[in-house]
Amino acid sequence: MNKMKHAKKQYEVLQWASLFLEKNNREPRVAELLLQHHLQIGRSEFFANMRDEVPSHIIEKFEGDVREHAETGKPVQHFTGYESFYGRDFEVNKNVLIPRPETEELIEHVLKVGKQLGIESPTIVDVGTGSGVIAITLAVEYSNATVYATDISSQALEVASKNAKEHHAKVNFLQGDFLQPLITNNIKADIIVSNPPYISEEESELLSDTVKNFDPSLALFADENGLAAYKQIIASAPHVLNRSGILAFEIGHEQGQAVSNLITRQFSNTETEVLKDINGKNRMVVSIINDNN
Repeated sequence: MNKMKHAKKQYEVLQWASLFLEKNNREPRVAELLLQHHLQIGRSEFFANMRDEVPSHIIEKFEGDVREHAETGKPVQHFTGYESFYGRDFEVNKNVLIPRPETEELIEHVLKVGKQLGIESPTIVDVGTGSGVIAITLAVEYSNATVYATDISSQALEVASKNAKEHHAKVNFLQGDFLQPLITNNIKADIIVSNPPYISEEESELLSDTVKNFDPSLALFADENGLAAYKQIIASAPHVLNRSGILAFEIGHEQGQAVSNLITRQFSNTETEVLKDINGKNRMVVSIINDNN
């Protein structure tokens, strides 16, 4: 395909890119998202302006990004610098996992269960916060909550801190491995929530290059068939969780029973549920704990 050197109408530019991506076995809709980004306009304006001409310098940059995405699988979020989550835009880069829509459902369940139990001013810990989407969203949505967020990566915490400032969310960020910073600082919590690494190394071949070559491996992969992070968090949880509290995890769709078993072995009195996501796959384990031992 020849480079488009002269200004063309927006629909022509979009059509070329969509077809190019389709031929290269990429998602054609990426063309729409990238072109909106380069034109710096919203979705409704984008569709209203289809017959407008696009300046050649924008076409050149856009075409370069389309080709790079096709060749390497670089995620659209790494071109735009953000991803939308729970109705807000969050900065993302190579140091953090790109948030997924399924994680919004984890937040919904935490809010629902917290309110059912009448926990009005909870202390919440987000373990392995990454870009901070869980901690920040809970800090904004759960009024009167005190929110802590941990991550072992200083680069991830840098991104999360910027996102917290952007959304005026009060989150206490602590660097360290899983719950260790809470234990060190003798902080107790009512709710522990986490979307930890849960993919086994054996499963890496099944992932798209967009995920495995660009999301940080620290946020994706875990030993022991993907269960190592859950084991570590759950083993530490009694040192942090108040006697009555909530444990909530995002899980791989085949890990529900294994993660539930880890919780029930650690805590004597639990109501543990495996919950499905919008696609009908097991995606969350939410456990109400009332452990007076």
